[in-house]
Amino acid sequence: MKHEKYTDLIVTSDYLEYEFTSNGPNGEILKIIQFTPTQDEAIINLAFGNKKDDGSIDDLARDDNKDRNKILATVVSVLFIFFEEYPDKWVFFAGSTPERTRLYRMAITLNYEELIIDFEIVGLLKGVNAILDVPFKKGIDFLGFLVRPKKA
Repeated sequence: MKHEKYTDLIVTSDYLEYEFTSNGPNGEILKIIQFTPTQDEAIINLAFGNKKDDGSIDDLARDDNKDRNKILATVVSVLFIFFEEYPDKWVFFAGSTPERTRLYRMAITLNYEELIIDFEIVGLLKGVNAILDVPFKKGIDFLGFLVRPKKA
């Protein structure tokens, strides 16, 4: 993404956990991005939020550190690193609340032309008896998203 991003990442050797520090008017806040397996071997879950003292993620925190776009651009930069190691995986992400999922949809929408150069982006909708995956379209309230690198 064309936004500034945090570059001082701490990355685990398996490329499944990333830490960085948000800097803003509310101070330094440690952030964590974790990738965890799902029941579907092809899909990895992306979790993101503040790092708690016990190492877990607080995905409901509201910091208002005035660096939202920089944080989201950092998450996208982490996807590039992750996909270098796991090029055949889909990454699933959704907000911890409907409002956060809407924020992610808005961020994808605002940066869509740039994102689709490198990524396939799919939105998830609730069907009658199943969850449906459809190509991302602006203005649709998706339950979550799947992303993977575009194949050459």
